[in-house]
Amino acid sequence: MRRIKTLIAAGFIAAATTVPAAAIDISGAGATFPYPIFAKWADAYKKLTGNGLNYQSIGSGGGIKQIQNKTVTFGASDMPLKPADLNKFGLLQFPAIIGGDVPVINVEGIKSGDLTLDGTTLAKIFLGEIKTWNDAAIQKLNPSVKLPAQPIVVVHRSDGSGTTFIWTDYLSKVSPEWKTKVGANTSVEWPVGIGAKGNEGVANNVANTKGSIGYVEYAYAKQNKLTTVGVINRDGKTVQANMASFQAAAANADWEKAEGFYVILTDQPGAATWPIAGTSFILLYKQPQDPVATAEALKFFAWAYANGAKMAEELDYVPMPPKVITAIQKVWTEQVKDKNGKPLFAATH
Repeated sequence: MRRIKTLIAAGFIAAATTVPAAAIDISGAGATFPYPIFAKWADAYKKLTGNGLNYQSIGSGGGIKQIQNKTVTFGASDMPLKPADLNKFGLLQFPAIIGGDVPVINVEGIKSGDLTLDGTTLAKIFLGEIKTWNDAAIQKLNPSVKLPAQPIVVVHRSDGSGTTFIWTDYLSKVSPEWKTKVGANTSVEWPVGIGAKGNEGVANNVANTKGSIGYVEYAYAKQNKLTTVGVINRDGKTVQANMASFQAAAANADWEKAEGFYVILTDQPGAATWPIAGTSFILLYKQPQDPVATAEALKFFAWAYANGAKMAEELDYVPMPPKVITAIQKVWTEQVKDKNGKPLFAATH
């Protein structure tokens, strides 16, 4: 985790001594959800090309603001922008990677996979209505688990977060009360709990707070060796967070027909489906101020699609399917152009 914190603080640019004079650095900002895989891709790409990626892992809300303010080459968000908003700002949106939010807990004597919760119970915990771990609702779902009479400490994001959007979108779909009282967004008015910045902040708080429950992108749960919770999905089946259950969630997505690739993966059907899956999206301008940097950003993501799948799978992310990549690159060629109308992606290949 120390490595990730350092990279978040400094961006991830390799040592300047290795960079040729003509090297191009791509600037990006946004979601912490895809940060672990962006870091791996950036390191490998830097070694191959000499071109660096300076990515600020500040949350989806910050990424959306920075790309709208034109302070970065691209923004990253786990909450897709609606087509009307993309058109308003002249932005293009495409999916980069698929992963999943996972509930994580710190309860003595309970290991990963020991505890199962359903959406209704998760919503009641985050609404502050279920206050102790031995509550009858939790005990009913886990009759063979010895649960302590310990207060539940809710940990949530304090910053604008796509991970929060995925989490609250799921809770809004499974709990009418949550939908009415809180709703789904990158930032919400939390009824209870402790706020923490970034996936790394939530992970750290849960790791150090007895009786806590939070939500993080799965790579952060693995890297911090946090206790994960199984969830009962839409088909009534108990599933664990892993690449297979994320793939099952993504199987129903019809990316090619979705305007602006606007697809949300929460609460999808299927016995093997993880119900709190999500996608990280990239936002960039169709006619950018810096066409050279944007062309390099497209080149970077094209390289990641072609060469980064194994790295993604090692962190339990799901790479985008080949037919979706083809559709994405077609949109790049058709829509991302310089001021003379020349396609930037075609110009670099």
